[in-house]
Amino acid sequence: MLDMATPCLAALLWLGAFPPMRVALLGLVTVFAGYTSVYALNDVINHRSDRKKVQQGGFQDAGNYLDGVMVRHPLAHGLIGLGESLLWTTGWAVLAVAGAYMLNPVCVLVFMSGCALEAVYCLMWRVTWLRSIVSGAVKTSGALAAVFAVDPHPSFSFLLFLFLWLFFWEIGGQNIPNDWTDIEEDRRVQAKTIPVRFGPEAASAFIVCSLLITPAVSYVLLRLTPYSFGLPYLAACLLAGICLLLVPACRLFKTRERNHAIALFNRASYYPLALLVVVTARSLL
Repeated sequence: MLDMATPCLAALLWLGAFPPMRVALLGLVTVFAGYTSVYALNDVINHRSDRKKVQQGGFQDAGNYLDGVMVRHPLAHGLIGLGESLLWTTGWAVLAVAGAYMLNPVCVLVFMSGCALEAVYCLMWRVTWLRSIVSGAVKTSGALAAVFAVDPHPSFSFLLFLFLWLFFWEIGGQNIPNDWTDIEEDRRVQAKTIPVRFGPEAASAFIVCSLLITPAVSYVLLRLTPYSFGLPYLAACLLAGICLLLVPACRLFKTRERNHAIALFNRASYYPLALLVVVTARSLL
């Protein structure tokens, strides 16, 4: 649900206004189906490795972790069968493709590319830490598709900075902190992640660098929209970046403790939503 804020924000920023009701409703359904199918695809492809982690005692202390607010990896925990998981994944994917096609056939290509990259990301888990770069690309697909859903001919510059903004937010605020929470389990199964490959000190430095870039890119992105953002709105976006990204990132850099990696992941997950609130306020006022 939180991830749905990102494509909504991207469409609103590029269009400079709320889209027609039909496009908005169809887009919301399509976005929900797309994200649901991609997350389910991750669990299906990784179910053997996730099950091994569960058998070794992993994923047990996720009570304060946003990613485990309900059940983290239900397939690996045996709460749902593989056949049911495949039906669930396929069903949502079919709905996402149908909705994407009605919005703009280009959205189908973006969605299918995102699914393919997600599969590559999962299959690279014991190959190379560069899989994190693939994760960054996957995270941008929903927002890019949303822009094409409201305009078949968007600006390349806008798409480029939208990609970079979400890419660095995903790497520093989501991917590396998420891998940090599983560092012990990943070491046991010889997974290739940035925290395992480079250690906590370098991983925390990567995080801080990525999250310093994120607000800077967001400023350029805001300047490429039809909106004229005054100082209060720019200050609000900057404050969101400081509070939700940089403060928890600096705390993790100092302590290198797992609970602070979880805190960073949790806070960073609300960053696109915070900016969506600011942009929506700008649209209404």
